[in-house]
Amino acid sequence: MNNGNMPVKRMETFPTLFDDFFKPWREWFDMGWDKVSTVPAVNVTEADGNFKITLAAPGLQKEDFKIDVDGNLITISAEKSTQKEEKDEKFTRKEYNFTSFSRTFTLPDNVMADKIEARYENGELKLMLPKLADAKAPPHKKIEIR
Repeated sequence: MNNGNMPVKRMETFPTLFDDFFKPWREWFDMGWDKVSTVPAVNVTEADGNFKITLAAPGLQKEDFKIDVDGNLITISAEKSTQKEEKDEKFTRKEYNFTSFSRTFTLPDNVMADKIEARYENGELKLMLPKLADAKAPPHKKIEIR
């Protein structure tokens, strides 16, 4: 009973209880879909006669990447699939995760496409694109990651 001197407490616990109740379901259905469809951040810099592309891609291995040069386009892509299976006497659960992305960049005319080098270390894919003095169209080439 409120005699008018005490403030009325609102029922603010309902949203919290509601959120807590549905949290496991949201986690199940939202299982990182944002991570699956996220495109890695890329920095492009120019210095010392080179262009440098640095792509943040932690959790991948160099074997997961594919780098392709076709004319004046360079495409960097990756795919990774993991599976996890848990067995207990009462249940079996199998989960899998598939991650992929693809980024394509237009190469400047003064890049020597046949001299592009790539290195993957500490979660970063680094490409060095040497510049040339006279511009010509780069040939199609697959880049090996060391």
